[in-house]
Formats: sequence, C-alpha cells, structure tokens
Amino acid sequence: MGLEIEYQLGQTPLDEDEKEGLKIKSITTQGELDEFEQLNIEKAVEWTIRVKLNTDKIMTEKFIKNLHKRMYSDVWKWAGEFRTSEKNIGISWTQIGVELKKLLEDAKYWVKNNTYSPDEIAIRFKHRIVSIHCFPNGNGRHSRMMADIIINSIFNEEIYTWHQSNMVKADETRKQYIKTLKEADQGNITPLIEFAKN
Repeated sequence: MGLEIEYQLGQTPLDEDEKEGLKIKSITTQGELDEFEQLNIEKAVEWTIRVKLNTDKIMTEKFIKNLHKRMYSDVWKWAGEFRTSEKNIGISWTQIGVELKKLLEDAKYWVKNNTYSPDEIAIRFKHRIVSIHCFPNGNGRHSRMMADIIINSIFNEEIYTWHQSNMVKADETRKQYIKTLKEADQGNITPLIEFAKN
C-alpha cells in the first residue's frame, strides 16, 4: 500500500516519482505525513534560532535550498532540490534558478535601500518565492519560514503568527490564507501582511 495524499486547496500534487522519495515507508496516511513533516520542521526552526543570520547569508540560493532540506530531509529524499517537473502552480521548472536569482537581488536591494517597510519586504519575498514554487512540495511552509527569518534576523522584529496555524488543514484559516495570496497575485500585498501578523 502506497502513500495516499489528500490535497487541500492550493496544495501541489506530487508526481509518482516524487512520492517514491518518501524515506519513511511506514507512512501511509496524510495525518502521519503531516506529523512527521511537522517534527522535521520544528528541528529546522530550532536551527534558525541557533545560527547567526544576516542579509548576505539569507539571500542566497544555497540558503534557500538548505532551509528546505533542513525542513524536510528526515521525510523526503528530494528535500532541498529544485523541482524538475511542471506543477499546477508556479513558473516553468526550467526558470526556477533565473527567477530566484532575480528575487534574491531584488530583496537585497529592498533591504539596503529601505524600499518598503520591514513587513512588506518579508511578505513580498514570501509571496514571490511561493509563486516561483522552487520545490516539489512544502513551498508554502518554506515561504512562511523565510518571511519569519527575514523579519526576525534582518529586522530584529517578532516572527509572524500566521493565525497560529501551519495551514495544512482545509479550514477557514487556510481559505483566508489562499484568498490573501490571490489578492497579492493581483498586486495587493496588504491583506497577506495583515494575515501574517494576526
């Protein structure tokens, strides 16, 4: 019996070969997968607290990949590797490196020149990186952790609450989150900033 995943609104389905990358073969349900991923993510959060981070360390492809790897490497063989297939959301996989480089350069410029408020820089980065959709899965949680790292490590402000949710469950909080992402897609970033802070 293989892994059966129940995809929620806005989640990226895994290809069959990506599902083969599951390291813990005893996992067969969505609930078990969520639990193991959450434990792995908590280890990554602890790591971000221990290491000294600044703009130059954070705004690199190496850091982006390393964070994803730390979040998911106990569960997935492909953790920290860019996707190599098309998904229901995100840019063409062949453009990931190029678009990520543009985002990192833009974000360094925003920080250096105070182009936006700290919240807007963190949330604009989160929105752009999730739109690129660098990885086979875990992009939403990765992008939220990136926003937390940016606001805390670069601007020395409190991490976001994200409505006290990891948003893997299909509930009203997740629906509201998806709605704010769609508004950001249209150029209105304010609802996503407000969602992150409440």
